Amino acid sequence: MNSKERIINILERKPVDRIPVDMWHTPEVENALKHHVGTDDNFKMWKKLGVDKIVWVFMDYKTPEGTNTGSQPGTTTAGDRTMWGVPLRDIQAGAAHYQEFGEPPMKRYTSPEHVDNYSFWPDPELFDYESAINLAKRASDDFAVIGPWVSLFEIYCQLRSIQQGLTDILEYPDFVISILDRIEAIQTEMLRRFLDRASQYLDLVFISDDLGDQNNLLISPQDWEYYLKPRMERWCSLIHSYGLKVFYHTDGASERLIAPLIECGIDVLNPIQHVCPGMEMSALKKKYGDKVIFHGGVDNQYVLPFGSTEEVRQETLNCLETLGKGREGFICCSCHNIQVGTPLENIIAMIDTVRSW
Repeated sequence: MNSKERIINILERKPVDRIPVDMWHTPEVENALKHHVGTDDNFKMWKKLGVDKIVWVFMDYKTPEGTNTGSQPGTTTAGDRTMWGVPLRDIQAGAAHYQEFGEPPMKRYTSPEHVDNYSFWPDPELFDYESAINLAKRASDDFAVIGPWVSLFEIYCQLRSIQQGLTDILEYPDFVISILDRIEAIQTEMLRRFLDRASQYLDLVFISDDLGDQNNLLISPQDWEYYLKPRMERWCSLIHSYGLKVFYHTDGASERLIAPLIECGIDVLNPIQHVCPGMEMSALKKKYGDKVIFHGGVDNQYVLPFGSTEEVRQETLNCLETLGKGREGFICCSCHNIQVGTPLENIIAMIDTVRSW
Protein backbone atom coordinates (compact mmCIF):
# COMPACT_ATOMS: atom_id res chain seq x y z
CA MET A 1 0.00 0.00 0.00
CA ASN A 2 1.52 3.34 -1.01
CA SER A 3 1.20 6.66 0.82
CA LYS A 4 -1.73 7.95 -1.18
CA GLU A 5 -3.69 4.71 -0.86
CA ARG A 6 -3.04 4.66 2.89
CA ILE A 7 -4.37 8.20 3.36
CA ILE A 8 -7.40 7.64 1.11
CA ASN A 9 -8.31 4.42 2.90
CA ILE A 10 -8.18 6.17 6.27
CA LEU A 11 -10.40 8.96 4.93
CA GLU A 12 -12.86 6.40 3.59
CA ARG A 13 -12.62 4.21 6.74
CA LYS A 14 -11.27 1.27 4.77
CA PRO A 15 -8.59 -1.15 6.04
CA VAL A 16 -4.94 -0.05 6.00
CA ASP A 17 -1.66 -1.88 6.48
CA ARG A 18 -0.73 0.71 9.12
CA ILE A 19 -1.71 4.15 10.36
CA PRO A 20 -0.34 6.88 8.04
CA VAL A 21 2.27 9.35 9.28
CA ASP A 22 2.12 12.88 7.90
CA MET A 23 4.57 15.67 8.71
CA TRP A 24 4.22 19.46 9.02
CA HIS A 25 7.44 21.45 9.16
CA THR A 26 8.90 24.94 8.78
CA PRO A 27 11.20 25.71 5.82
CA GLU A 28 14.26 25.40 8.07
CA VAL A 29 13.27 21.88 9.13
CA GLU A 30 12.40 21.01 5.54
CA ASN A 31 15.91 21.98 4.44
CA ALA A 32 17.53 20.06 7.29
CA LEU A 33 15.59 16.92 6.41
CA LYS A 34 16.48 17.21 2.73
CA HIS A 35 20.14 17.55 3.67
CA HIS A 36 19.82 14.57 6.01
CA VAL A 37 18.54 12.23 3.30
CA GLY A 38 20.68 13.72 0.52
CA THR A 39 18.20 15.33 -1.82
CA ASP A 40 17.07 18.81 -2.80
CA ASP A 41 13.52 17.67 -3.67
CA ASN A 42 10.68 17.57 -1.13
CA PHE A 43 8.92 14.68 -2.84
CA LYS A 44 12.06 12.54 -2.73
CA MET A 45 12.71 13.56 0.88
CA TRP A 46 9.24 12.49 2.03
CA LYS A 47 9.59 9.17 0.19
CA LYS A 48 13.03 8.46 1.64
CA LEU A 49 11.75 9.17 5.15
CA GLY A 50 8.68 7.01 4.58
CA VAL A 51 6.26 9.88 5.27
CA ASP A 52 2.68 9.64 4.01
CA LYS A 53 2.73 13.33 3.20
CA ILE A 54 -0.49 15.16 2.44
CA VAL A 55 0.92 17.69 0.00
CA TRP A 56 -0.19 21.29 0.50
CA VAL A 57 -1.29 23.19 -2.60
CA PHE A 58 -2.01 26.74 -1.51
CA MET A 59 -2.93 29.60 -3.78
CA ASP A 60 -0.47 32.37 -4.59
CA TYR A 61 -1.85 35.81 -5.40
CA LYS A 62 -0.60 38.68 -7.55
CA THR A 63 -1.74 42.22 -6.92
CA PRO A 64 -3.11 44.36 -9.77
CA GLU A 65 0.39 45.91 -9.94
CA GLY A 66 1.89 42.46 -10.54
CA THR A 67 3.48 42.03 -7.10
CA ASN A 68 3.49 38.44 -5.83
CA THR A 69 2.17 38.19 -2.27
CA GLY A 70 2.63 34.43 -1.98
CA SER A 71 0.00 32.38 -0.17
CA GLN A 72 -1.00 32.45 3.50
CA PRO A 73 1.52 33.58 6.15
CA GLY A 74 3.19 30.52 7.60
CA THR A 75 3.58 28.90 4.19
CA THR A 76 5.11 30.82 1.30
CA THR A 77 4.46 34.53 1.73
CA ALA A 78 6.29 37.06 -0.40
CA GLY A 79 6.48 40.83 -0.31
CA ASP A 80 5.47 43.11 2.53
CA ARG A 81 1.69 42.55 2.57
CA THR A 82 -0.61 39.56 2.49
CA MET A 83 -3.15 39.10 -0.29
CA TRP A 84 -5.64 40.75 2.10
CA GLY A 85 -3.47 43.86 2.44
CA VAL A 86 -2.18 43.10 5.94
CA PRO A 87 1.38 44.44 6.43
CA LEU A 88 4.06 41.89 7.30
CA ARG A 89 7.23 42.20 9.36
CA ASP A 90 10.22 39.89 8.90
CA ILE A 91 11.36 38.38 12.20
CA GLN A 92 14.63 36.53 12.76
CA ALA A 93 14.72 34.62 16.05
CA GLY A 94 17.90 32.62 16.24
CA ALA A 95 17.84 30.23 13.28
CA ALA A 96 14.11 30.73 12.73
CA HIS A 97 12.72 33.19 10.20
CA TYR A 98 9.03 34.02 10.15
CA GLN A 99 6.64 36.89 9.52
CA GLU A 100 4.39 38.72 11.94
CA PHE A 101 1.36 40.82 11.06
CA GLY A 102 1.81 44.56 11.26
CA GLU A 103 -0.79 47.27 11.85
CA PRO A 104 -4.25 45.85 10.98
CA PRO A 105 -5.33 47.80 7.88
CA MET A 106 -9.03 47.94 8.86
CA LYS A 107 -8.45 48.64 12.53
CA ARG A 108 -9.94 52.14 12.39
CA TYR A 109 -12.95 51.28 10.24
CA THR A 110 -16.21 51.97 12.02
CA SER A 111 -19.16 51.09 9.78
CA PRO A 112 -20.28 48.61 7.10
CA GLU A 113 -20.15 51.43 4.54
CA HIS A 114 -16.38 51.68 5.01
CA VAL A 115 -15.97 48.04 4.02
CA ASP A 116 -16.77 48.76 0.37
CA ASN A 117 -14.01 51.38 0.25
CA TYR A 118 -11.25 49.02 1.40
CA SER A 119 -8.64 49.01 -1.37
CA PHE A 120 -7.04 45.61 -0.76
CA TRP A 121 -9.89 43.16 -1.31
CA PRO A 122 -8.41 40.32 -3.42
CA ASP A 123 -9.72 39.92 -6.96
CA PRO A 124 -10.55 36.26 -7.72
CA GLU A 125 -9.12 36.80 -11.21
CA LEU A 126 -5.64 37.36 -9.80
CA PHE A 127 -5.04 34.10 -7.93
CA ASP A 128 -2.33 31.96 -9.50
CA TYR A 129 -4.51 29.02 -10.50
CA GLU A 130 -2.05 27.59 -13.04
CA SER A 131 0.82 27.09 -10.59
CA ALA A 132 -1.48 25.50 -8.03
CA ILE A 133 -2.98 23.15 -10.62
CA ASN A 134 0.48 22.13 -11.86
CA LEU A 135 1.67 21.32 -8.33
CA ALA A 136 -1.50 19.33 -7.62
CA LYS A 137 -0.99 17.34 -10.83
CA ARG A 138 2.62 16.58 -9.93
CA ALA A 139 1.80 15.49 -6.38
CA SER A 140 -1.36 13.49 -7.05
CA ASP A 141 0.28 10.40 -8.55
CA ASP A 142 2.06 9.47 -5.32
CA PHE A 143 0.55 11.55 -2.53
CA ALA A 144 -2.77 12.74 -1.20
CA VAL A 145 -3.22 16.45 -1.98
CA ILE A 146 -4.85 19.22 0.06
CA GLY A 147 -5.73 22.71 -1.08
CA PRO A 148 -6.43 25.52 -1.27
CA TRP A 149 -6.37 27.23 2.15
CA VAL A 150 -9.44 29.25 3.12
CA SER A 151 -10.28 31.03 6.37
CA LEU A 152 -12.95 33.23 7.91
CA PHE A 153 -12.31 34.46 11.45
CA GLU A 154 -8.52 34.26 11.08
CA ILE A 155 -8.62 36.71 8.18
CA TYR A 156 -11.10 38.94 10.01
CA CYS A 157 -8.68 39.23 12.94
CA GLN A 158 -5.74 39.91 10.62
CA LEU A 159 -7.70 42.83 9.16
CA ARG A 160 -8.94 44.16 12.51
CA SER A 161 -6.50 42.73 15.12
CA ILE A 162 -7.40 39.93 17.49
CA GLN A 163 -8.30 42.35 20.28
CA GLN A 164 -10.57 44.49 18.12
CA GLY A 165 -12.00 41.41 16.41
CA LEU A 166 -13.14 39.92 19.70
CA THR A 167 -14.63 43.25 20.74
CA ASP A 168 -16.43 43.61 17.41
CA ILE A 169 -18.23 40.30 17.93
CA LEU A 170 -19.82 41.66 21.09
CA GLU A 171 -20.45 45.26 20.07
CA TYR A 172 -20.70 45.59 16.26
CA PRO A 173 -22.49 42.55 14.79
CA ASP A 174 -23.53 44.27 11.56
CA PHE A 175 -19.96 45.39 10.95
CA VAL A 176 -18.62 41.87 11.57
CA ILE A 177 -21.14 40.40 9.15
CA SER A 178 -20.31 42.92 6.42
CA ILE A 179 -16.60 42.01 6.52
CA LEU A 180 -17.19 38.26 6.82
CA ASP A 181 -19.53 38.47 3.82
CA ARG A 182 -16.69 39.85 1.69
CA ILE A 183 -14.15 37.37 3.03
CA GLU A 184 -16.50 34.48 2.30
CA ALA A 185 -17.59 35.67 -1.14
CA ILE A 186 -14.04 36.22 -2.44
CA GLN A 187 -12.82 32.81 -1.32
CA THR A 188 -15.96 31.02 -2.49
CA GLU A 189 -15.42 32.39 -5.99
CA MET A 190 -11.73 31.38 -5.84
CA LEU A 191 -12.72 27.90 -4.62
CA ARG A 192 -15.21 27.39 -7.43
CA ARG A 193 -12.75 28.47 -10.10
CA PHE A 194 -9.97 26.29 -8.72
CA LEU A 195 -12.04 23.20 -7.99
CA ASP A 196 -13.69 23.34 -11.41
CA ARG A 197 -10.25 22.79 -12.92
CA ALA A 198 -8.31 20.89 -10.24
CA SER A 199 -10.68 18.73 -8.21
CA GLN A 200 -9.53 15.54 -9.96
CA TYR A 201 -6.03 16.11 -8.55
CA LEU A 202 -7.17 16.91 -4.99
CA ASP A 203 -8.38 14.88 -2.03
CA LEU A 204 -9.06 17.53 0.62
CA VAL A 205 -9.63 21.26 1.04
CA PHE A 206 -8.02 23.08 3.98
CA ILE A 207 -10.14 25.34 6.20
CA SER A 208 -8.17 27.00 8.98
CA ASP A 209 -9.92 29.11 11.60
CA ASP A 210 -8.05 29.06 14.91
CA LEU A 211 -10.70 29.48 17.59
CA GLY A 212 -9.05 28.07 20.71
CA ASP A 213 -6.27 29.25 22.99
CA GLN A 214 -4.32 27.11 25.42
CA ASN A 215 -7.19 26.89 27.90
CA ASN A 216 -10.48 27.87 26.28
CA LEU A 217 -12.30 29.13 23.19
CA LEU A 218 -11.64 32.62 21.88
CA ILE A 219 -15.35 33.16 21.23
CA SER A 220 -18.43 31.55 22.70
CA PRO A 221 -20.13 28.63 20.93
CA GLN A 222 -23.19 30.87 20.57
CA ASP A 223 -21.21 33.57 18.75
CA TRP A 224 -19.53 30.96 16.57
CA GLU A 225 -22.94 29.59 15.61
CA TYR A 226 -24.28 33.04 14.78
CA TYR A 227 -21.34 34.39 12.78
CA LEU A 228 -19.54 31.35 11.38
CA LYS A 229 -21.64 28.19 11.34
CA PRO A 230 -23.77 29.08 8.26
CA ARG A 231 -20.61 29.97 6.34
CA MET A 232 -18.95 26.70 7.35
CA GLU A 233 -22.03 24.78 6.22
CA ARG A 234 -21.92 26.48 2.83
CA TRP A 235 -18.22 25.75 2.37
CA CYS A 236 -18.53 22.13 3.45
CA SER A 237 -21.44 21.63 1.06
CA LEU A 238 -19.48 23.22 -1.80
CA ILE A 239 -16.36 21.12 -1.13
CA HIS A 240 -18.37 17.90 -0.85
CA SER A 241 -20.11 18.69 -4.16
CA TYR A 242 -16.73 18.13 -5.83
CA GLY A 243 -16.26 14.78 -4.07
CA LEU A 244 -13.56 16.17 -1.74
CA LYS A 245 -13.06 15.98 2.03
CA VAL A 246 -13.03 18.96 4.41
CA PHE A 247 -9.88 19.23 6.54
CA TYR A 248 -10.49 21.66 9.42
CA HIS A 249 -7.77 23.21 11.57
CA THR A 250 -8.23 24.90 14.92
CA ASP A 251 -5.57 24.92 17.61
CA GLY A 252 -6.13 24.89 21.32
CA ALA A 253 -8.96 23.94 23.66
CA SER A 254 -11.69 23.63 21.03
CA GLU A 255 -13.70 20.61 22.20
CA ARG A 256 -16.96 22.55 22.56
CA LEU A 257 -16.93 23.28 18.82
CA ILE A 258 -16.19 19.75 17.61
CA ALA A 259 -19.80 18.52 17.52
CA PRO A 260 -21.07 21.68 15.74
CA LEU A 261 -18.21 21.43 13.24
CA ILE A 262 -19.13 17.83 12.51
CA GLU A 263 -22.72 18.98 11.98
CA CYS A 264 -21.42 21.45 9.39
CA GLY A 265 -19.76 18.60 7.55
CA ILE A 266 -16.04 18.56 8.39
CA ASP A 267 -14.34 15.24 7.68
CA VAL A 268 -10.90 15.69 9.30
CA LEU A 269 -10.08 17.56 12.53
CA ASN A 270 -6.58 18.90 13.18
CA PRO A 271 -4.35 19.22 15.24
CA ILE A 272 -5.69 17.55 18.45
CA GLN A 273 -3.61 19.62 20.85
CA HIS A 274 -4.16 17.20 23.70
CA VAL A 275 -2.25 19.18 26.33
CA CYS A 276 -5.20 21.61 26.34
CA PRO A 277 -8.23 21.12 28.63
CA GLY A 278 -11.00 19.07 27.07
CA MET A 279 -8.77 17.72 24.29
CA GLU A 280 -7.79 14.47 26.03
CA MET A 281 -7.30 11.92 23.28
CA SER A 282 -9.12 8.89 24.70
CA ALA A 283 -12.21 10.99 25.44
CA LEU A 284 -12.20 12.52 21.95
CA LYS A 285 -11.86 9.10 20.33
CA LYS A 286 -14.75 7.71 22.36
CA LYS A 287 -17.01 10.68 21.70
CA TYR A 288 -16.18 11.57 18.10
CA GLY A 289 -14.07 8.74 16.70
CA ASP A 290 -16.83 7.37 14.48
CA LYS A 291 -17.76 10.83 13.17
CA VAL A 292 -14.49 12.51 12.22
CA ILE A 293 -10.93 11.58 11.23
CA PHE A 294 -8.26 12.89 13.61
CA HIS A 295 -5.03 14.38 12.22
CA GLY A 296 -2.05 15.41 14.37
CA GLY A 297 -1.71 14.47 18.01
CA VAL A 298 2.05 14.37 18.57
CA ASP A 299 2.94 17.21 20.93
CA ASN A 300 5.40 19.73 19.50
CA GLN A 301 5.28 22.27 22.28
CA TYR A 302 7.29 20.08 24.63
CA VAL A 303 7.97 16.51 23.56
CA LEU A 304 9.17 16.81 19.96
CA PRO A 305 11.48 19.82 20.48
CA PHE A 306 12.70 19.10 24.01
CA GLY A 307 12.09 15.43 24.79
CA SER A 308 14.35 12.44 24.35
CA THR A 309 13.84 10.02 21.46
CA GLU A 310 12.28 7.58 23.92
CA GLU A 311 9.84 10.24 25.11
CA VAL A 312 8.94 10.96 21.48
CA ARG A 313 8.40 7.27 20.89
CA GLN A 314 6.12 6.99 23.93
CA GLU A 315 4.18 10.13 22.94
CA THR A 316 3.66 8.76 19.44
CA LEU A 317 2.58 5.37 20.76
CA ASN A 318 0.08 7.07 23.04
CA CYS A 319 -1.44 8.85 20.04
CA LEU A 320 -1.56 5.62 18.03
CA GLU A 321 -3.16 3.62 20.84
CA THR A 322 -5.84 6.25 21.53
CA LEU A 323 -6.63 8.31 18.42
CA GLY A 324 -5.59 5.39 16.20
CA LYS A 325 -7.33 2.70 18.21
CA GLY A 326 -8.59 -0.05 15.92
CA ARG A 327 -6.12 1.09 13.24
CA GLU A 328 -8.68 3.52 11.83
CA GLY A 329 -9.76 7.15 11.92
CA PHE A 330 -6.31 8.68 12.52
CA ILE A 331 -3.45 10.23 10.55
CA CYS A 332 -0.49 10.67 12.87
CA CYS A 333 1.41 13.96 12.63
CA SER A 334 2.97 16.63 14.78
CA CYS A 335 0.42 18.98 16.38
CA HIS A 336 1.63 21.81 14.14
CA ASN A 337 4.71 22.76 12.11
CA ILE A 338 7.86 21.16 13.53
CA GLN A 339 10.05 24.10 14.50
CA VAL A 340 13.69 24.83 13.80
CA GLY A 341 15.91 23.39 16.53
CA THR A 342 13.86 20.22 16.90
CA PRO A 343 16.36 17.34 16.89
CA LEU A 344 16.23 15.38 13.66
CA GLU A 345 16.45 12.15 15.65
CA ASN A 346 13.16 13.07 17.36
CA ILE A 347 11.42 13.68 14.03
CA ILE A 348 12.69 10.35 12.72
CA ALA A 349 11.67 8.62 15.96
CA MET A 350 8.09 9.82 15.43
CA ILE A 351 8.05 8.58 11.83
CA ASP A 352 9.68 5.22 12.60
CA THR A 353 7.38 4.57 15.57
CA VAL A 354 4.31 4.94 13.37
CA ARG A 355 5.78 2.85 10.56
CA SER A 356 6.59 -0.03 12.91
CA TRP A 357 3.34 0.01 14.94
